[in-house]
Amino acid sequence: MQTSIAEQLAHFVSGTDFGDLPEDVILESKRILLDSLGCAIAGGNDTKGRIGIEYGRILGAGQRDATIFGAGHRSSIFGAAFANGELINALDFDAILPPGHVSPYVLPGALAVAEVDGVTGQALVKAIAVAHEMSNRFGKAMDYIRDTVDGKYTMPAVLGYNSTIFGATAAIMQLREASPDMTAHALSIAASITPVNSHRSWIEHTPVSTIKYTMAGPITQTALTAAHMALLGHRGDPRVFDDAEFGYRRFIGSTRWSPEALTVDLGKSWRFQRENSFKLYPHCRAPHGLIDLLGGILDENALNATEIEAIRAWGEGHVDRPCWTVSEINDPVEAQFSTAHGLAVAAQRLPSSKVWQSREVVFAPQVLDLMRKVSYQIHPDWASSIASDPAARPSRIEVDARGRTFVAELRYPRGTPGTAGGIAMTDQELTDKFRTNADGIIPPHTVEDAISSIMNLESVGDVSELLKSLGASER
Repeated sequence: MQTSIAEQLAHFVSGTDFGDLPEDVILESKRILLDSLGCAIAGGNDTKGRIGIEYGRILGAGQRDATIFGAGHRSSIFGAAFANGELINALDFDAILPPGHVSPYVLPGALAVAEVDGVTGQALVKAIAVAHEMSNRFGKAMDYIRDTVDGKYTMPAVLGYNSTIFGATAAIMQLREASPDMTAHALSIAASITPVNSHRSWIEHTPVSTIKYTMAGPITQTALTAAHMALLGHRGDPRVFDDAEFGYRRFIGSTRWSPEALTVDLGKSWRFQRENSFKLYPHCRAPHGLIDLLGGILDENALNATEIEAIRAWGEGHVDRPCWTVSEINDPVEAQFSTAHGLAVAAQRLPSSKVWQSREVVFAPQVLDLMRKVSYQIHPDWASSIASDPAARPSRIEVDARGRTFVAELRYPRGTPGTAGGIAMTDQELTDKFRTNADGIIPPHTVEDAISSIMNLESVGDVSELLKSLGASER
């Protein structure tokens, strides 16, 4: 019998050794961990983060096995994973990797298991790499929000990031040193219990839901459940990925299923590290190029936000939907996606930090007033640009001020990986972002120790103390 896709994926998970990882894969895995932990630490006051912490405590039922980052509480593996998934994604400050967001879904379960089991830094790096590689491959196998067909863009009816469940499950099974057979069952079980992809509904409706596109916490729970069921002896559907008619592709609602993207050169060619983008701003990635341009115009011409008479912006094709074009802000989560609001906040030249999502800034009169002066259109070159280069985000902005119009354009926003032609965030920028996110929550000496440990993670013998150190003082 032909080897199933689940079995091929499982052999990749179980058969990958730290020594197999290219240097750029190791480095990007550490950078992703640093960035994600910083985002989690900063997210505790956001509605999503705060509720995530409280529900994580409920799930833990008084247990203190694993750290909830940036919070003065500990919980069970399941409770900490739920909370940390919500925290990483709370401010929408976390990294972007096709199919969209990945780290909030694949890291929390692995980190909780790694802390409880006291695994080595090399084991954790390996799990991070495998989780992100597998998630990226599933993203390429299915419908994607930035897909084009024959040079034209049409948003699929069903969208979501739920295929990240396989990367999340894989990381847990690898850390637990499960056999290939057991890992294949875990991946197959995950396919059969995956939550629905509700992203498209969230895009289309206002007021914008505070749980956002795909709630991270339940994905972490489903992955942990799939892994534990396999470890305890449950069997999965062995052909769930091979059967396009009745298997995973059908019940997840994807109109496109390219399973070859999952297995071609698997373990030989690593891809995620060349596509992962980091965020410089706590806002949806789509208008980041516009924010770059606006900041450049204001700084180069010593313009003040109060001088702006109008802003005309051209950018991503898919952000003409309600969640990005909302005209009234009722909750900070809507501000995370409103293109007009994001530009209005950026014009205030505030530090790029959690302050962007504070209620004082979100509802500031000068921000709401400037928001009404912003108009948005799809960039005429958008579809053709991403058809030739998926990393491209062509952006143009015009700012009316002082009786003249200031114009700027770009193809790649800051944070785009250099391998894709963009301007990647440097290690220094990422460590500075981590410091900013941890400021006032984690003691400065602990922050510096954590940065050193994470950037040298392959030399850490037991990750438990590192992860424990990133909980705030207990309450």
